[in-house]
Amino acid sequence: MHPPACIVLLSDTLDLGFLRPALARRCPGIDIRTPDRLGDPADIEAAICWNPPAGALASLSSLRLVQSIGAGGDHILRDPALPRAVPVCRVMDPGMAASMSAYVAWAVIHQQRHFDRYLASRAQRRWQEEPIVPPGRHRVGLAGLGWLGADCARVLAAAGYDVRGWRRGPGRPVPPGVAVFHGADQLDDFLAGCDTLVCLLPLTRETSGFLDRERLAKLPPGAHVVNVGRGAHVVEADLLEALASGQLAAATLDAFVDEPLPPDHPFWTEPRITVTPHIAARTDLEVIAAQTLENLAVVRAGGRPAASVDPYRGY
Repeated sequence: MHPPACIVLLSDTLDLGFLRPALARRCPGIDIRTPDRLGDPADIEAAICWNPPAGALASLSSLRLVQSIGAGGDHILRDPALPRAVPVCRVMDPGMAASMSAYVAWAVIHQQRHFDRYLASRAQRRWQEEPIVPPGRHRVGLAGLGWLGADCARVLAAAGYDVRGWRRGPGRPVPPGVAVFHGADQLDDFLAGCDTLVCLLPLTRETSGFLDRERLAKLPPGAHVVNVGRGAHVVEADLLEALASGQLAAATLDAFVDEPLPPDHPFWTEPRITVTPHIAARTDLEVIAAQTLENLAVVRAGGRPAASVDPYRGY
């Protein structure tokens, strides 16, 4: 029988102490440490992370598991000193898919149905009807068709939108009626048919800067961009330029290179950008705790967790 786990909480941007109660409920006697109270690093089997300090994981000689608190591992994999033999796991939470789909549906509907204008009219006590376009005449493209993207496609298709998706290669099934585009050869055709483009890509070397001047120019004029991936998917200057020229009519952004978004950032004062503070999908704390301990049990038994990130693909 294994002793209770010894786990360290590592983040440069968040206080992960909020995980303590959930971990303790799942594993009485668990030893939870932080960088300021590390004790003997050789005791630590697992690290729960969000933007961990560079080099911190390499200093843990007994490390057997690195657990992200989110659906991606890019914030961990970018550490050049990361021990490559240690599995990095992401959270796979069914509730996260529901939250993401609800946010994306809101972002699409809010802009497509002109609710921003209705809110402005309401502030002025003005009864003003805006043009109504049936959802079947509005094309929504999802860049990224993993488990989150596929669920967003399902929800948007059920709402009557004309939905298409793009991914690197063949993958999980998508809902009936959703057109699927594959690879670099079909990317231009995909972009040309997106009245709204939703970025749900994992952040890798290939997808960093995905929303740049070249790709934004291939969207229909007046398109709407929604980014619920990572802040580094957006080339910020190119996005602002596309809005100023009218190539884009609007952007809804939930992830940023610098978080919290600095008060003097130009996104705050650009009226065509809607900013939300990285809240599109949040994972239940009980799910993070449960999956961390389940993944550690798999590793202790000599296996590799199903939620492990491929360090070469980045997801």
